[in-house]
Amino acid sequence: MSPWEIAKGLRFFASLRMTRGKRLGLKGESEMRSLGLDIGDKRTGVAICDPQGILATPLSVLDSEDEDVLVDVILKLVEQYEVERIVVGLPRRLNGELGKQASKVTTFTDKLSWQAKRSNFNQLDVQLWDERFSTRAAERLKIEAGGKGKRLRSRAKRGAPNYNFQPKAKVDAIAAAFILQGYLDSLRKGEQCRDT
Repeated sequence: MSPWEIAKGLRFFASLRMTRGKRLGLKGESEMRSLGLDIGDKRTGVAICDPQGILATPLSVLDSEDEDVLVDVILKLVEQYEVERIVVGLPRRLNGELGKQASKVTTFTDKLSWQAKRSNFNQLDVQLWDERFSTRAAERLKIEAGGKGKRLRSRAKRGAPNYNFQPKAKVDAIAAAFILQGYLDSLRKGEQCRDT
C-alpha cells in the first residue's frame, strides 16, 4: 500500500479536496502550526500539522521514561517548528471516565504548560483531546499497509537517542497524527473543543 493510500485511509486529504484552491485558516485566525502528542509510559508519539492547520503527519517517537527530558525535547520541537498549539491525547475509558493513565497525562500536560511559560513560550496553547481508539486505529492502519501484526511496537534501545523513530515504533507517531487530525477537523467543522 502506498503512502497516498495510507493518508487516504486516515482521511487526511479529504479536506484538501473540499477546499481545493482556497486558503483554509483556523476560523479566520492567522496560520497556526500545531503539534500532537500521544503520551505513553515508555514512548510518546509526536505529529505535526502544516501551517494552515489542514494536514497532520507523524513526526517522531520520543522516549517517555524521563519526563524532564521529554518536556525539554518537546519545547525544542516547539521552537524548531514554530508551534503555537500542542494537542495532547487524553486517554478515556470506554464509558468516558478518566482513569489512572488520564491522570498521568493531565499531570504531564500541566508540567509542560508550566515549563513552557518558564521558557518564554507564553503564547503556547496546550489542549487536551479525547484519544480513544487512536492507537488501535494506527495499528490497524499499519497492518493494512503491510506492517507485521504483533511486532509493531518496539522497545527503546539503551543509549539510543531520544528521537527513537524505528519502523516498529511508528505506531505511536501515527496515533499522535490521528489525535491531531481529529482536533484539526473539529476546528474546521466548528465543533467545541473536547476536554479543554
